[in-house]
Amino acid sequence: MKDTLTLRVADLETDVLTGIYSEETGKPQPLRITIEARMKPLDRYDPDTPLAESKNYMDLRHAATEAVPEGVHFKLIESFADHICETLFLQDERIEALTVHIIKLAIGIGSEKIGITLHRERP
Repeated sequence: MKDTLTLRVADLETDVLTGIYSEETGKPQPLRITIEARMKPLDRYDPDTPLAESKNYMDLRHAATEAVPEGVHFKLIESFADHICETLFLQDERIEALTVHIIKLAIGIGSEKIGITLHRERP
């Protein structure tokens, strides 16, 4: 049997300097972000398996919030997703692949979800 392990932080909302239109630049835009990190799992997880054998979910959250350089304007949300991936790959070599979903909350009408998904695998 071949297992995979995907850690996930879903529907994190944060404000990021992003956008290309004049009404978007200079002020943070609300984004909803989901990050999935695929890792090679252990053969078995016993009840006393320490956190060091996996990844702290808060590291995923950190990459999309506190690890964002202050004052940096990401013209495209794709570049923000790229920043999240690079941060997490640098943090932990055990991460095999990342998927970052970003929805721009300010531009959707009704229940629309307008955004991108970036999937990146470690070379």
